[in-house]
Amino acid sequence: MHLTRLIVGGAAATALLAGCATGPSPAELDAQARQAIQSSFRDQGIAKTDRLNQDPALAACSTDKAPDEAAADRVMADALFTVKWPAGGQFVGDWRRGEAIAQSGRGMTWTDNSTDPKDNGGNCYNCHQIDQKEISYGTIGPSLWNYGKNRGITDVASPATAPIVHYTWVKLWNPRAYSACSNMPRFGHKGLLNEQQLRDVMALLLDPKSPVNQ
Repeated sequence: MHLTRLIVGGAAATALLAGCATGPSPAELDAQARQAIQSSFRDQGIAKTDRLNQDPALAACSTDKAPDEAAADRVMADALFTVKWPAGGQFVGDWRRGEAIAQSGRGMTWTDNSTDPKDNGGNCYNCHQIDQKEISYGTIGPSLWNYGKNRGITDVASPATAPIVHYTWVKLWNPRAYSACSNMPRFGHKGLLNEQQLRDVMALLLDPKSPVNQ
């Protein structure tokens, strides 16, 4: 009786393994997934299906494992190469406008009529705490409360502030320059915010007069 069970069980296991061996390969499964995704979306309004196309940075971070060190280094180097520095070396704008941008989540959806970045918000509170008076914020990213103050910024025009100012600009323009698989939007690189909007968000984070740094 027990021998029969062993024989039947062994045969079943062999059949199962054989079935697995002849199943779809990882590449075939990926192709099936891509086809399912493509067939689930359509162009509507300003939102087009070309948003499903992955650039190398996204593709490197969309597998079942993180990119290896060499691949991650390539993503970060390519991202840093995309950064455009502000005209005239003016990195900081108006923190009041920056706060409005941080609060706004509008733009780039199929219900919007404009593709102009000036009509977009940054939706920064969706992932970060920025001002302690704000009671609704996300925690995907770190708190940005006292961002400039904690880094010793007392004058955004001082040469001593240049490293953190440059770092913050790059982080807003293309955060994958510092973290290959960052979840943060590539605001400058993807044209989600324009140069002036980025200056204003910079002011919100760095200006000593900003409520963020009080």
